[in-house]
Amino acid sequence: MPTRLNSSDTGFIHQLQKVLAERTGDQSHVVPVVTDILARVKKEGDTAVFDLTAQFDRITLTAETVRVSPERIAEARRTCPPDVIKALEHAAERIRDYHDKQKPQDARWEDAQGITLGWQWRALQAVGLYVPGGLASYPSSVLMNAIPAQVAGCERLVMTVPTPDGKVNPAILVAAELAGVHEIYTIGGAHAVAALA
Repeated sequence: MPTRLNSSDTGFIHQLQKVLAERTGDQSHVVPVVTDILARVKKEGDTAVFDLTAQFDRITLTAETVRVSPERIAEARRTCPPDVIKALEHAAERIRDYHDKQKPQDARWEDAQGITLGWQWRALQAVGLYVPGGLASYPSSVLMNAIPAQVAGCERLVMTVPTPDGKVNPAILVAAELAGVHEIYTIGGAHAVAALA
């Protein structure tokens, strides 16, 4: 049965801390492990990424197989349920419309002393997108991260998604296609984030 918390209850903070502690547990061991992974990827590059992917996701990758092919994306579109595709298309359109309205405008003017002032907005050339995909699948993460970057004018969108045992939810790849992400790598975890960096 779910735990119900009410912020007006006496002892709410204590109850909340207890629930959070139960769900996260002791994470002190994580920092040294992640630090080691980051150092290894920095030193060994792709070799470390492929070794760690084999260790954590039980899949053997090479430079030739790590990138998702256009054929695999097309297959994902064929196997993804039509109602899911329709929902993703609808969400992508709404997200794009929203972020189009958020785009800042450049400005330029001359002040009373004749000095030209102003500002210019420029997009990053490339962004790295980490999409969770281990125990759960979040196609919405693809849309909510890639579409704003695309709307902002980013030229290169690079996405990583873990593929335990070589499997990825087709909705993730369909969402990537809808968001304009064509560079997708089948790696996850801290080593994927290190590779993006």
